[in-house]
Amino acid sequence: MTKMSKKKAAILEAATVLFANKGFADTSMNELASMTGVAEGTIFYHFTNKEQLLLTILSATRDSILEEFNAHMEEREFKTGMEMMEEVVVFYLLLAGRMEYQFLLLHRLFIYQLAESRTEFRENLEAIYNCLVTLFEQAIFMGQEDGSIGDVNPRKSALIVFTMVDGLVRFKNFNLYDAGALFNELIESVRRMLKPN
Repeated sequence: MTKMSKKKAAILEAATVLFANKGFADTSMNELASMTGVAEGTIFYHFTNKEQLLLTILSATRDSILEEFNAHMEEREFKTGMEMMEEVVVFYLLLAGRMEYQFLLLHRLFIYQLAESRTEFRENLEAIYNCLVTLFEQAIFMGQEDGSIGDVNPRKSALIVFTMVDGLVRFKNFNLYDAGALFNELIESVRRMLKPN
């Protein structure tokens, strides 16, 4: 990600919080200007409109997720693909806590409604989810090579594991259930699903 001005970064950060908490339609540029202490004209200088601001947030979210995962995974060596899978699950949950507003934003309905009619929103969402699912898929490929993971369809299995993990993040983000209480069961379910016959 290219370096951006402090003002632009502050606008993106505040807009992420507002969009995540209030939604797209209910977030006004006036409110964003008030929250960041910059004039509305400054916001429009950096972002043509609210849609471009949201697209920039989605793109920055994808870049941040990849940077965080790559930095985390590069520091570790895994004996097996199953071990790597467990670490991907753990780090996904940690990252969702660290990037709470970005993940909450990704769970908001309005993003998907925009993606139905706007190609650029769909492409950004697909890029985010593809990069996330690919992390789970890489662990499956490694596990199939070393024998710690069975003969499963790597992409479909990665999608299922991702859906389970992301479901716990949704529970946490919407305060529906203590996601931490399900962690051990989640890991055990992933092991059972992927183990060799």
